[in-house]
Amino acid sequence: MILTRAQKIIAKDKHRFRVINCGRRFGKTTLSIEEIKGRALYIPSRIAYIAPTYPQARDIAWQMLKNELKPIIKNINESRLELVVHTQSGKEESIIQLRGWENIESLRGQRLDFIVIDEVAMMRNFWLNWEEIIRPTLTDTKGDVMFISTPKGFNHFYDLYNKEAEDKDYKSFHFTSYDNPHLPKEELDKAKKELPEDRFAQEYMADFRKTEGLVYKEFSRLNHTYTKFLVKEIKDVIIGLDFGYTNPSAIIKIVVDKNDNFWIEDEWYKNKQTNEQIAEIVNRFEPNIVYPDPASPDRIAELATKGINIRDVNKGKDSVINGINKVRELLKTNRLKINKKCVNTIWEFESYCYPDDRRKRTENEIPLKENDHAMDAIRYALMSYVPTRTKPLPIKQFKPDFKKISYLRY
Repeated sequence: MILTRAQKIIAKDKHRFRVINCGRRFGKTTLSIEEIKGRALYIPSRIAYIAPTYPQARDIAWQMLKNELKPIIKNINESRLELVVHTQSGKEESIIQLRGWENIESLRGQRLDFIVIDEVAMMRNFWLNWEEIIRPTLTDTKGDVMFISTPKGFNHFYDLYNKEAEDKDYKSFHFTSYDNPHLPKEELDKAKKELPEDRFAQEYMADFRKTEGLVYKEFSRLNHTYTKFLVKEIKDVIIGLDFGYTNPSAIIKIVVDKNDNFWIEDEWYKNKQTNEQIAEIVNRFEPNIVYPDPASPDRIAELATKGINIRDVNKGKDSVINGINKVRELLKTNRLKINKKCVNTIWEFESYCYPDDRRKRTENEIPLKENDHAMDAIRYALMSYVPTRTKPLPIKQFKPDFKKISYLRY
């Protein structure tokens, strides 16, 4: 394959962690395959290509890799998407494996020399999995990573793109769809005329924009996030709880101050959790009231037997829309704040959106059932909350509790 001018700029760079922010059809798959091929051929290496899902890894890169590496392939495992190839010397081998982000745990404990992470902006719990699973695989080898994506709002990929300002191992690149000379310019110009400005800017120009169709357009990291808890008097500590199993369960701890401002002070966000495990975390957060997902009466009844103070959640006609409006009003009046450590909650605020098809939109539209676990938990709590104290308590009486409650990152 012959690389374009833009691809060559990236390929020649020697930084350990390269972050490539690029428009659609820039040629990121071609660049990825060339990087993997070069590494596998010249240096005995263990290499991983990670896509958002296993089927995407197979559909995007698997066939291309097999075609490009055909002369030096020693062994192919189709079910595991793994290749063993001969290096240039013919005496050593490189191993290439393709993985989906949903099964990223399969890389835990491995030793890797080079990783390509494709469509980073689409990956949930990115920082957690990067820090706990992927980054340790590179420790022994001082391995390299190429992060590639088109942006999706101001999420973790935006933070990753800006890491070069604080870490000399990182280098960021920005290229648009126009930087691929093989794409007809007239087609790109046509798309520019047909698509909404924000969508074209994000998808083709790789410009960081707020996600189109966001439910909470009012949310701003600048205005609504904090690092230090400064409240002096507390009225209540409440929890919103959204049950899940295949999808994550979300437990959101909210502190209510004497002026009825709401501080999202902690979160717990994990799938495949039993009622026993959920009850343990809820109790560790030591709330006055818990507002659980009303669609799970059996699970609610079990939690109640464990001494948890369960309250009913308003679940009538238009409850979703009314709950969203309640959260919006708190954001507009700057009465809802989120601790910056609540990365999943922030991620959902920046990605919870309405269906794409504008023709189907109505005033009372329900958002997509995606990226909504923390959003549902927050809505249950905020729309149903009734104060339990007539007088707020000084923060000093709560200090010991907060010290006990560690931030559980899952």
